[in-house]
Amino acid sequence: MEDKQIIDLFWARAENAISETAEKYGRYCYSIAYHILYNGEDSEECVNDTYLKAWEAMPPKYPERLSAFLGKITRNLALHRYEKHMAKKRGSGEMTLLYDELAECIPSPAETERTVEDILLADIFNRFLAKLRPEARRFFMRRYWYVASVKEIAAEYGVSESKVKMSLLRSRNELRKLLEKEGVNV
Repeated sequence: MEDKQIIDLFWARAENAISETAEKYGRYCYSIAYHILYNGEDSEECVNDTYLKAWEAMPPKYPERLSAFLGKITRNLALHRYEKHMAKKRGSGEMTLLYDELAECIPSPAETERTVEDILLADIFNRFLAKLRPEARRFFMRRYWYVASVKEIAAEYGVSESKVKMSLLRSRNELRKLLEKEGVNV
């Protein structure tokens, strides 16, 4: 079923909107949640919560890209659940590693509390991503948005892990330079 048809089912409040969404995007959402949580039960709960949030959001929201809409909901739910369970030291520690890798090129939480700064930061990130070579952008997004491990990225794109690591390092350096140029404290 096409995305537009699925969205129309949500708008019509048809019960099969959830089952159609699960059939088309269930594995995609589960993958996002699992790469953050590394727990099957928690990932399943996030996916089910994603369907509920989508049901609550449509209408009035009409997403341009259903996959991105669902992916963002799933990611946010999984990150929230991860933070909740962080004290229990769940998962493989991948999220902590990601935060450590990006720590030197993202602003501190105190710097981004104001909405205007958040909007400016989002614009900077979008411009940064647009300037990256397609391969580097895919590696960066797979690592820092979809929380894939370096090993998974290398296997997915048929390259060496060292190539992925080097690309990510260069991208982080470029991001840091851009942020500094824009006057964002890192």
